[in-house]
Amino acid sequence: MDNTRKFYINGEWVEPTTSDTLDVINPATEKPVATIALGGAADIDRAVLAARTAFETFSRTTVEERIALLERILDVYASRADDLAQALTDEMGAPTALSAQAQVPCGTGQFAFALDALKKFAFEEKVGTSTVVYEPIGVCGLITPWNWPPLLIAAKIAPALAAGCTMVLKPSELAPLNALIFAEILHEAGVPAGVFNLVNGDGPTAGAALSSHPGVDMVSFTGSTRAGIEVAKNAAPTVKRVAQELGGKSANILLDDVDFATVIPRDMGSVCANSGQSCNAGSRFLVPAGRLDEAVAIAKEAAEKIVVGAPDANGTVIGPVVSQAQYDKVQRLIQSAIDQGATVVAGGLGKPEGLETGYYVKTTVLANVTNDMQIAQEEIFGPVITITTYQDEEDALRIANDTVYGLSGFVSSADQERARSVARRMRTGMVHVNGAGLDFATPFGGYKQSGNGREYAEFGLREFLEVKSVYGDNA
Repeated sequence: MDNTRKFYINGEWVEPTTSDTLDVINPATEKPVATIALGGAADIDRAVLAARTAFETFSRTTVEERIALLERILDVYASRADDLAQALTDEMGAPTALSAQAQVPCGTGQFAFALDALKKFAFEEKVGTSTVVYEPIGVCGLITPWNWPPLLIAAKIAPALAAGCTMVLKPSELAPLNALIFAEILHEAGVPAGVFNLVNGDGPTAGAALSSHPGVDMVSFTGSTRAGIEVAKNAAPTVKRVAQELGGKSANILLDDVDFATVIPRDMGSVCANSGQSCNAGSRFLVPAGRLDEAVAIAKEAAEKIVVGAPDANGTVIGPVVSQAQYDKVQRLIQSAIDQGATVVAGGLGKPEGLETGYYVKTTVLANVTNDMQIAQEEIFGPVITITTYQDEEDALRIANDTVYGLSGFVSSADQERARSVARRMRTGMVHVNGAGLDFATPFGGYKQSGNGREYAEFGLREFLEVKSVYGDNA
């Protein structure tokens, strides 16, 4: 059944109240692959009402019932893995291997870690003569972006279900097809009617209606800092909880004892995965001033080995960026760097040869970048690496922390203890030491303008819980 022009509300696929639609564009071909309905305030009202009604019963389900529900979801999710992967390739331009081997499994991981957290979490604690009770916060508005959809949708749905919350999801209108499959998965797994609802739409209309809705108790938002500020403003009059995972401009400190030939290609591959469209990408390489020429030569060689190509072509490492607007932004920031004195080491402006159709960006390395340049301060979301020099360890930390963001950081050293020491001085919610990857068992989130919430495992579960003190309950 084609549900692209419908919304999932109260356990059914329903017609929208508006006639507005949007073509979903394949960024590799620049052609539509589907058309979705764009919802408005009335659609959000219907979805919130369904969630509000369902909360009365779902909030009282047992832990065992929710464990069984998450286990069923994992089974159905696995059966739809190929469908999810194909949707991601169609709507994001993600290479087929990335879709199947990274994007989709990340969703599996989020459900699995939420399930494990649910099994271990103590929803009641005895404190003296009182009891502290953890209860579901209520109806949750979930707003997700387009860059890692299965991961980011599951990182909200899974803990919300584990907590006993009900929800309304508004996925990105740029990559909504995988979210529609999510709704089908949850329906097949037996999520009760009204517990999960989905309304497609844009941020200024559906997103604003959801974040400002008086029937919503919490908004969990992942996206740009600019959009996050608007969500917080919309939510403020009703004093609802707002959990945000926002932008980043993460520094990668390469200390002076690092083997550049090993570390630079490794870390460039990490940045460029998913076409550089990751909020935690360590795109600001900080290298010792005395080793700049060496770093530049190795980075240039590494960039030239990262194959940009069609998602289904053999050997493709990165595909296009998600949209014309994103392509234009990347080009604008590269141009600003050139205008401000940066040196193009590899890549640069324009599309790779032979890829004139599609939103393809050259794998780009910019050297002689100083921290006052726009390219060093603004999140780019493209396969672009900057190289900035530092004088000593203190200078490296000063440059790394000189940003409004604080999502992630990276540090490499031949001395593990030295790297650990630097990591503890980086003002970020996460730090990757010597190439370590994400750990779904630990909290994901940032400092400063990178947000104010935490996701993953028990840390994500706690975001969807209220805390109640019952005095004298343990007398």
